[in-house]
Amino acid sequence: MHMHIKHLNLINFKNIIQAEIDFSPGINCLVGENGAGKTNVLDAIYYLSFCKSYFNAVDSQNVTHEQDFFVVQGQYVRHDEEEHIYCGLKKQQKKHFKRNKKEYGKLADHIGLLPLVMISPADEQLINEGSEQRRKYIDGVISQYDKPFLDDILRYNRSLMQRNATLKQLKDSGSRDFSMLDLWDEQLEQLAIRIYNKRIDFIKELVPVFQKYYAYISDGKEKIALNYKSHLHDGNLKEQLLEVRSKDIVLGYTTKGTHKDDLELLLGGYAIKKIASQGQKKTFLIALKLAQYEFIHKHNGIKPIVLLDDIFDKLDDARSNRLLELVSEDVFNQIFITDTKKTYLENIVKRTGKTYKIFDVDNGQLTAGGEE
Repeated sequence: MHMHIKHLNLINFKNIIQAEIDFSPGINCLVGENGAGKTNVLDAIYYLSFCKSYFNAVDSQNVTHEQDFFVVQGQYVRHDEEEHIYCGLKKQQKKHFKRNKKEYGKLADHIGLLPLVMISPADEQLINEGSEQRRKYIDGVISQYDKPFLDDILRYNRSLMQRNATLKQLKDSGSRDFSMLDLWDEQLEQLAIRIYNKRIDFIKELVPVFQKYYAYISDGKEKIALNYKSHLHDGNLKEQLLEVRSKDIVLGYTTKGTHKDDLELLLGGYAIKKIASQGQKKTFLIALKLAQYEFIHKHNGIKPIVLLDDIFDKLDDARSNRLLELVSEDVFNQIFITDTKKTYLENIVKRTGKTYKIFDVDNGQLTAGGEE
């Protein structure tokens, strides 16, 4: 099944005051200096798939300075049908998200309609930061094809907040009435089991694909692994919650559950964070995202749009060439690439034999600078 974005219309989105852009269904290159606004164009496309920015959790931070609203609109072709997606935000008001002029009741209903994979230098936080980033990565992929999973995650998070509030109440009041706590323990256990099982299935299926891509880009020289860690490996969550109950009351928050899950990223048996070079880290992340792409395509039936932000930076020529070979294949449909070097990028793209367009980006202004 086929999908691509045909046209993008931006008003007051970050440093882009106004832009109307027609894209190629093949490769689209955005070239310009750092800070010119290339990544902002990618982020706008990301917005239309995920109802949020890839970089800024606070929506109002994506409005151009001294303006009080932004609009991002995209025209897509999906299964030979036109789809028009609109996102508008006025500061201090709730965001409006529409599909073909009809507003969504809840934003979660939109996730998965326009699958997308973004590869960006910001992905390094997957390696360098805490477990929350890695859980978000796992959940973000599963949510693109499994609606009940997304509902379970949202419900789990709400129940967790309620349990934490109950713990604080018990601490403050000194009460020994644990009936509410029993209720939340039960609720968390049921949701956690479903979340845990889906995460396990996902990782089991992802690992061989991830290893395949890593071996391909790095020419098979290094051994890598993903290792899923969870309290649920140790059995019944309700029993575990009971064991830590008095500790949780003192702390005022829940210390066991799937909200503590993590994914160990290993290179040659060691934490990649500690031993990997920049190029190895980048290869690791690219392989992870390509595996995610293949996974979503398989489960969703649609080839996701791929956003490659500053992808060739920090990769040696051998790795860049291998990545390029992948991009040239029919595995991918529509691709967006940003880079600071125009001739370099144009030569790369020409070699793929796909149709392409090049856009020059300067200070938030876009001009079409060549196509084939």
